[in-house]
Amino acid sequence: MSSIGREPGVELGEWLGPQVIDAPLCFYGKQYMRQRSPPACESQRVEDHRPPRVSGDERATLTVALQYTRESIIRKVDGITDDEARRSPVPTDTSLLWLVRHLAFAEAIWVIHRFAGREMPPGFGPGVGPDASLAEAIELYRDIWVEVDAIIAGAELDQLCAGFDDQANPDLRWVIVHLIEETARHAGHADVLRELLDGATGR
Repeated sequence: MSSIGREPGVELGEWLGPQVIDAPLCFYGKQYMRQRSPPACESQRVEDHRPPRVSGDERATLTVALQYTRESIIRKVDGITDDEARRSPVPTDTSLLWLVRHLAFAEAIWVIHRFAGREMPPGFGPGVGPDASLAEAIELYRDIWVEVDAIIAGAELDQLCAGFDDQANPDLRWVIVHLIEETARHAGHADVLRELLDGATGR
């Protein structure tokens, strides 16, 4: 077996300790160089939380799935500092802090504003400021959950949004499904961001 790429006396598969590898990364036709961390150790893996299984009730299925994806986002930011939450390891500048604030905004604009017809809650500014706190973003996100859940509990799934543009007016069922897929999609982004930051993996 070839020994190219390994030091003399080191068997293939033997762990060599922390390694940093320059690996090309291509975004929008431009090539970047990044540092790739070694695979996460067992101590860096978080407990795997599988989605709860529900049957027979459409509303329960939707709301349980939404809550599961919400909590998966919160788990991905557990144990990191504000500086780490603001840091973006990708050229698009997406950060874990931005994801938390964006998802709070998504729930607020779709359920509170577009469905219920209420004013948007305060606390949503453009972008993520240099003094933005992860704890404040999580608190905002959780506060939005409370108001959104109360609106969902008091409405029928077939009830239409208040009407906000010239496109087809969706019902509450569509809004919840949209929030589930939006949150799940960004939970996948959070998986990648967290692993690039410190090697931690898991749902």
